[in-house]
Amino acid sequence: MTSLPTDPCSGQADPATAKNTPSLRKVALAWSATDREPGTLRVAFASRDRTHVDQHFGAAEGFVLYAVDAERARLAGVLEFAPESMDGNESKLAQKIEALKGCAAVYCLAVGGSAVRQLLAADIQPMRLDAQSAIEPLLVSLRRAISDGGVHWIERRINRDDAEDRFERMAAEGWDE
Repeated sequence: MTSLPTDPCSGQADPATAKNTPSLRKVALAWSATDREPGTLRVAFASRDRTHVDQHFGAAEGFVLYAVDAERARLAGVLEFAPESMDGNESKLAQKIEALKGCAAVYCLAVGGSAVRQLLAADIQPMRLDAQSAIEPLLVSLRRAISDGGVHWIERRINRDDAEDRFERMAAEGWDE
């Protein structure tokens, strides 16, 4: 999953940005930006192959994003980062967290203490798995948790998102006296 910043006119690597910033390639499906439904969580999975959680958060070269509700899970997009060394790149966590903005959770094989603190501050629940896992059963589990309740971070996030959506709808209707 390697991509370099490119000049939109020539399609060639852009030397001005390639040296200074690690690249991010973000692919979002058109519906995911316009079809926000109450009770839907956006969840990210650290994945090389887009079918398994198989990467450490800080070293992840890619994330697969899904919109999940009680009825279904739909692919919402893919994030790809250029491979980066583990040492010497202090901003890699902030860049990943910024790219995951709006996600309720991120599943990964490992996540360091600094990343956990930054994820929680960004209101993203880190979910560390003990072994490589297929994404599909995790999506089924999330759908069941949304439907049945009982998972604190999911209930908290859905209730908060639903309240924000209601307020935005009321504000859009106007507050005429």
